[in-house]
Amino acid sequence: MTQIITALKAQKRNKQRINVHLEGEFAFGLSRKLSSLLEVGQELTPEEINELKGSDAVEASYLRALNFLSYRPRSQAEVIRNLRKHNTPEDQIEFVLEKLLSNKLVDDEKFAKLWVENRSDFRPRGAYMLRMELLQKGIANNIIDEALEGIEEDKLAYRAAIKRAERFKNLARVDFRKKLGGFLSRRSFKYEIISDTLSKVWEELKEDKEVSEVLK
Repeated sequence: MTQIITALKAQKRNKQRINVHLEGEFAFGLSRKLSSLLEVGQELTPEEINELKGSDAVEASYLRALNFLSYRPRSQAEVIRNLRKHNTPEDQIEFVLEKLLSNKLVDDEKFAKLWVENRSDFRPRGAYMLRMELLQKGIANNIIDEALEGIEEDKLAYRAAIKRAERFKNLARVDFRKKLGGFLSRRSFKYEIISDTLSKVWEELKEDKEVSEVLK
């Protein structure tokens, strides 16, 4: 049995949503985009009503995914987890993900490379920890391998050490190595790299201190 659209009214709290009234009563809400296909006096079959509701639900899920992506790049797995958190049906998740992929809004290879670059620049850590972080983001091992290819852990360890060493510069050598070594170990750098880095940073700090003493 068909029903006649008797009113199309913008919602008070969200002007981008339209309330559809059938036979004088509120029936369901739609996005302004979908409601533009309708007009007062139009007849809708039950099948058409269900199709409109389904399309609106998919669009709402897509917009939710876009909002999730607006804060920072995300992996495919993160997007899927976020949609599931909002009880999005699996068929809708599949549709949304395909649309995001086709629009290049989600790209695990690009995400992994950006993650490694960002960590290397701002919070350097070893390859093992980077791998674990990316695995937690749902990135496949082959993509991680590619993202980690060519990273120089000795340089990353040195960069991480220099940023932290200042707070330990007045400690005795043994305490300096213990404190800074523990920090680098927690960042998953290998023992050999840590040992070389500690020696290098200690000598540089020692030289700086000697120069400062001479200039006084």
